[in-house]
Amino acid sequence: MGLSSRPFEALIKRHGDFLMRAQKQLGFSLIELLIVIAIILIIAAIAIPNLLAGKMAANESSAVQSLRAIQSAETAYANTYANVGYSSSLASLGGPGGTACTASSTQACLIDPVLASGTKSGYIITWAGDGLTPSVNYSLNADPILRGSTGRRSFFTDEPGVIYYNETAPATINDTPL
Repeated sequence: MGLSSRPFEALIKRHGDFLMRAQKQLGFSLIELLIVIAIILIIAAIAIPNLLAGKMAANESSAVQSLRAIQSAETAYANTYANVGYSSSLASLGGPGGTACTASSTQACLIDPVLASGTKSGYIITWAGDGLTPSVNYSLNADPILRGSTGRRSFFTDEPGVIYYNETAPATINDTPL
């Protein structure tokens, strides 16, 4: 008893058109590609603003931590160089980048060179002292380089260590504390 090929021939006759169409369509149609691109663009439109908001929040957090690091450095500086008091500039709290640092009142080696430069993570850090010897007070401002892009809030602090913020202008001691 041999197998007859007639049932297979009947099957191919019935479904042959479907099989032929499936073999001809090997790629994506233009409509399918446009739909995929549109979906990708919609996802990007949702994700990019969230990414930018996260970057601004990270920059603000970095600015606050930078102010705290400078406050700690100022306290250490004033304790080490009691005859000078607080530092005479932000740069005098730092040291040379990439080389060994020997501490002195003009380069205390207490903060990294990036922070001592006054610009970090989308913020400009401004130091102001009283000009006295020994110095008895200082103030620090951290303002976004481009408000609404690198950060939303400005920050202020001085020797007591309370950090204040303002969302529309440079912060002062009269603003809201963190």
